[in-house]
Amino acid sequence: MAEVEVIHSWSAPRSLSTSLMYSFAQRDDTEVLDEPLYANFLQVTGVKRPYREEVLSNMESDGEKVINEVIYGPGNKKYRFCKHMSKQRLPGLPDDLMKKGKHFILIRNPMDVLPSFDKVVTPTFLEVGLAALVTIYSELSYLGNPPVIVDAGELQRDPEGALRGLCEDLNIPFQPAMLKWEAGPKHIDGVWAPWWYEGVHKSTGFKTENKYPKTFPSSLYDLLEQCLPFYNFLKRRLKRSSSLLSSPLPHPSLPVPANKKLLAWVGDEILPRDSAKVSVLDSVVQGGDSVWEGLRIYKGKIFKLEEHLDRLFDSAKALAFSNVPTREEIKEAIFTTLIRNGMFDNSHIRLSLTRGKKVTSGMSPAFNLYGCTLIVLAEWKPPVYDNTKGVTLVTATTRRNSPNNLDSKIHHNNLLNNILAKVEGNNANADDAIMLDKDGYVSETNATNIFMVKKGRVLTPHADYCLPGITRATVMDLVVKKGFVLEERRLSLSEFHTADEVWTTGTMGELSPVVKIDGRLIGEGQVGPVTRELQKVYQKLTEEIGVPIPTYQKD
Repeated sequence: MAEVEVIHSWSAPRSLSTSLMYSFAQRDDTEVLDEPLYANFLQVTGVKRPYREEVLSNMESDGEKVINEVIYGPGNKKYRFCKHMSKQRLPGLPDDLMKKGKHFILIRNPMDVLPSFDKVVTPTFLEVGLAALVTIYSELSYLGNPPVIVDAGELQRDPEGALRGLCEDLNIPFQPAMLKWEAGPKHIDGVWAPWWYEGVHKSTGFKTENKYPKTFPSSLYDLLEQCLPFYNFLKRRLKRSSSLLSSPLPHPSLPVPANKKLLAWVGDEILPRDSAKVSVLDSVVQGGDSVWEGLRIYKGKIFKLEEHLDRLFDSAKALAFSNVPTREEIKEAIFTTLIRNGMFDNSHIRLSLTRGKKVTSGMSPAFNLYGCTLIVLAEWKPPVYDNTKGVTLVTATTRRNSPNNLDSKIHHNNLLNNILAKVEGNNANADDAIMLDKDGYVSETNATNIFMVKKGRVLTPHADYCLPGITRATVMDLVVKKGFVLEERRLSLSEFHTADEVWTTGTMGELSPVVKIDGRLIGEGQVGPVTRELQKVYQKLTEEIGVPIPTYQKD
């Protein structure tokens, strides 16, 4: 007898945990234990089971003895695999249970777990034990040993790949014998096997013969809703997955890593980034039926908030939205989101108001009977363009929408017109793309309004085909205040090609110099003097005005 290395498997019932125990039992270097803490669980909780007395008479019920003498006692093989149910991790058990050994968590979609549960006991939230699994994950993470998470569905889809990955994570060699076992009862089964193991006794491996699942019982719908958030919390922490529609791409890095832990407002609540979602029946999903604004935060103040809200409400009215939140309600949501995130400077908000959730899928606004959905997405976001050295533009073949089709003065979320132009810009390795109107005159870029300077005069296209931007209006005011001649008229592409200076305006990018268009240098290919002067006065204005964020205090 010698000291063994213990591997702990934690799961909810009906999660292929017994199959996984059988798999490890096929190894020549591993002994297995089937729920060694079960008797302790029954003794301490008083839970009723048809086999309760048999378990208590055949297994050690003293938790301390189980951990010290059974789980961590000496053995004849190198490894000891212990299958545990999450609810059996009771308070008061010795700390060594979690501090020692190697731990992993096995999860399975509650839609697959719940229908088979009531063969022995009635399924309840506590019996399923997903909340306890999250607690175990948190406890092990706090101890500095975050557990590997394995999806039972992956064991069925790709048994060898999943087992090889698990063995790699546990730092033990994979053995091909783990893929198959003999059908029938096993000497390693717990005494509860006749009640729970009928299905697994018929198996010889992880593969399932059923390609499609069974219909989910509507009687379990409420319980499913309770369980899914905990399952999804763990699922998001899977190291590997190859489910039907999962992306094969690795997790991308974020432009600003701090945004990984942002909080967003959706509907009437604030949620963590990965939980902040709208309904599949929301109008923004069904048809891009939503309006939006971009807001920027400077030193505890929201720049031009009232003007942006004016346009938001105008756009909502133009699209005949009903049951729109009040101005004060939207402000409170904005303030609350910023304060919760601690975002008081160098931040940007994407404020969206959708027509709301529908009672059934379809185009008609008559189906929107829940009221609008408000989304406040606040991010740490410096200006998105290089406002020091300048940006390059190309001209897109995609023309800007005409008011005959969809008026650009409605600041709507259906941005495919702009996105198609942006695709052209990306393909040309440009920062953005200029969009022309139906007659070939410059309208704007795919994301911003545009200005040019020629012989001291500042010119910008009419806002007939483009959004009359709030930053655009602000810069136009500054142009006049600084004594420049401002002209708003139709402008051809060649006028921009031959301009002395060009810049774009937008909330997200502020005032961005353009140094090249369609391969042609603008002026000397550097930021011009008029652009620099307006950048300075614009920056000064952002420091002077804005709606203060409650609770913000200057350092």
